Amino acid sequence: MSEAVKQAAVNTAPAGERKKAPLWKRLLFSDVLLFRPISHKLAYIGVMAALCIAVNTFEIKFADTQFSFSLFTALLAGVMLGALPGAVAVFVGDLFGYLLNSAGLYYYWWVALSLMLMAVIAGLVMRIPMHFKGSLFVKLAIVTALTFSLCTVLVNSLGMYYIGNKIFLSQSLIDAINERFGGVWSFGNYVFVRLFVLGQIYNSILNYILAFLTIPLLNAVKPLKLGLE
Repeated sequence: MSEAVKQAAVNTAPAGERKKAPLWKRLLFSDVLLFRPISHKLAYIGVMAALCIAVNTFEIKFADTQFSFSLFTALLAGVMLGALPGAVAVFVGDLFGYLLNSAGLYYYWWVALSLMLMAVIAGLVMRIPMHFKGSLFVKLAIVTALTFSLCTVLVNSLGMYYIGNKIFLSQSLIDAINERFGGVWSFGNYVFVRLFVLGQIYNSILNYILAFLTIPLLNAVKPLKLGLE
């Protein structure tokens, strides 16, 4: 049997063969990449990173709300590639997206961290064995709850509150905000303003809707071999 045929057989190994792979590999890599050689893994990561770069250079602003699809591509990277390669693709995409579209602004590294964490959570949760009708949507609901609370509300907002505000808010504006909130511009107050006044809650909802619509459709495409249950 030629090497090409052997590799094709590995790449299309049945579910029983996947279970023989080490647990750490099954947790960190999706079925799409599990049996791929390193060159193929790098190629998949490169394609997903390119998609993230394209998304990170494109934003829509409506009133005070900035809409982007970076949350969606982070989730997609984790689901399609797995926790580890998904996080790598998201980081590369965020970094190069910033370099191409920085406009002289500071690099918000905590945003990259939150997006990478999204990919990791999505990749890990999708590997949870669930064998019942509608389990895919249950996993997506778990991913939504975890990523919104841990990534958007916690990591991203903490970075913006403790670091970002000092970068782009003048002291006079901070003083005015403190006065408006009774002298206490707390983290909780900031999260409320960021989500409901600046409208980031609506951006999150849009991205999660896209995930709920797109990921089940991609899972139904047999050649992709996502293998999601």
